[in-house]
Amino acid sequence: MCMGTAVEDEQHIVLIGCDAAFWTVFSASPEGQDGAPDPIDRWSVRILNDLKTATGARDVAFPFGGPPYAPFLRWAEASGEAWQSPAGMMVHSRAGLMISYRGALIYDAPPLPASTAKKPCDTCVAQPCATACPVDALSAARGYDVAACHAYLDTPEGGDCLTQGCKARRACPVSAAFGRDPAQSAFHMSAFHPT
Repeated sequence: MCMGTAVEDEQHIVLIGCDAAFWTVFSASPEGQDGAPDPIDRWSVRILNDLKTATGARDVAFPFGGPPYAPFLRWAEASGEAWQSPAGMMVHSRAGLMISYRGALIYDAPPLPASTAKKPCDTCVAQPCATACPVDALSAARGYDVAACHAYLDTPEGGDCLTQGCKARRACPVSAAFGRDPAQSAFHMSAFHPT
């Protein structure tokens, strides 16, 4: 699923992210079943390189495998499809806080028309993402208190975040409508916070 396009240094960059069907597709893949390390990254490399060949892209970039790391956050903001949320995390026009870029295809071609997406936070009066974290670990102004998040995840109360995904991400109304499989969130949380 394309999650936005950006133009940088006369390159047209197509950001590829996960849609609601991703977890079902990935889980059935060889990488999803082989038990080897880094299954989603390996799946992403295979799929994005296949797309590169099929579409004639000049190059492919990934948000992992560095340093150096490709500037995915800058590309996302340049796409006009993603912005910083009140919680500090990236929010996408359709995926909300469940945005997950798996890679980017880079073309020496004219860009697609500019996005007309609107930042969902501008019309979200309650902004529940800013207050949903039980330990106030997320803030656009203060940044991300990783230590507080990990400490909370070590408590029995943190089990909900470990099994269902980050409460702040789930609190976003756009995220709630995106339909991410809880098993996918639990997988990512176990990679972030191994128990």
